[in-house]
Amino acid sequence: MPDPIEVRKVPIESVTDASGLERLIDDGVIEAHRVLAVIGKTEGNGGVNDYTRILADRAFRDVLAAKGHPAPENVPLVWSGGTDGVLSPHATIFATLDPSRAVASDEPRVSVGVAMSEVILPEDIGRPAMVEKVAAGVREAMKIAGIDDPRDVHYVQTKTPLLTLATITDAKSRGQDTAIEETGPSMDLSNSTTALGVAVALGEIDMPSADQIHKDLSLYSSVASCSSGVELDRAQIVLVGNVRGVGGRYRIGHSVMKDALDADGIWEAIRDSGLTLPDRPHPSDLGDRLVNVFMKCEADPTGRVRGRRNIMLDDSDVHWHRQIKATVGGVAASVTGDPAVFVSVAAVHQGPSGGGPVAAISTP
Repeated sequence: MPDPIEVRKVPIESVTDASGLERLIDDGVIEAHRVLAVIGKTEGNGGVNDYTRILADRAFRDVLAAKGHPAPENVPLVWSGGTDGVLSPHATIFATLDPSRAVASDEPRVSVGVAMSEVILPEDIGRPAMVEKVAAGVREAMKIAGIDDPRDVHYVQTKTPLLTLATITDAKSRGQDTAIEETGPSMDLSNSTTALGVAVALGEIDMPSADQIHKDLSLYSSVASCSSGVELDRAQIVLVGNVRGVGGRYRIGHSVMKDALDADGIWEAIRDSGLTLPDRPHPSDLGDRLVNVFMKCEADPTGRVRGRRNIMLDDSDVHWHRQIKATVGGVAASVTGDPAVFVSVAAVHQGPSGGGPVAAISTP
């Protein structure tokens, strides 16, 4: 049986602020050597050159090293750049807990599995080889979490490499080509390919063909949240689900947003995490029981939401990534009453087209 899990959300007050993590350790809430993963939002542009992710990564690893973690370089720190609109920089920290300190329970409680895939080569991105490597990593993370039934998996957060000019050149130097040669769009492609790997591992879809990747929008995972960046060369996988008997205070649930305005989809995920809510819930009904919600979003490729036309995909001044992230962030914050929610963009194959998956962690 895996150890029980402690989950805490902390604010990030400046680009290199890791004081929230430091306080949790100093106050004895978590132990540095038990930190499994950190999933957070940083305040940069969310693009290929968003170095706020690297700055946050360094700040949090420095705290772990100073507080005695034996291998801070191996802890998955999954940073999603861009806090457009009201979104607020923050980090959610997952750590194991000494079973003697945990609340005993036979109810489903959060368990976490962390794994790394094989190295993902530049020529793998956007192709079946990446799907297969991610799927193998997800299966390994399930084993580590003690989860046998894929239905008990509610959230799979990944971080994968994207293409840069250097890695494209590297592939060519070895006689290989890449699926595309544009670095910016490679972020979306890496995310979507990874999501299909999650879906294959969990039995949500069959193995896709090469021509379905990033094209067949009927294929998706309801629990994948995929991010990519320049800071790694393989898939970091943080898989979160529920296990009976593991103990602890936390439970996770999930649902999907059917479109960018689907607040009900967020409430459904919160209910699925074990909270009892009235028919027409309000943020005040949550009290302090909701830890965080995690979601992906995508501008609807039709250019419409609920029949109304928008210009996100035609706007040459502000990229649609930033517009949809701000929109969904506002919807999510209106549900939770807290702008520190995890909203990430580039969600092809992650939830239904124009919508996205939602996971919620609470203390029921």
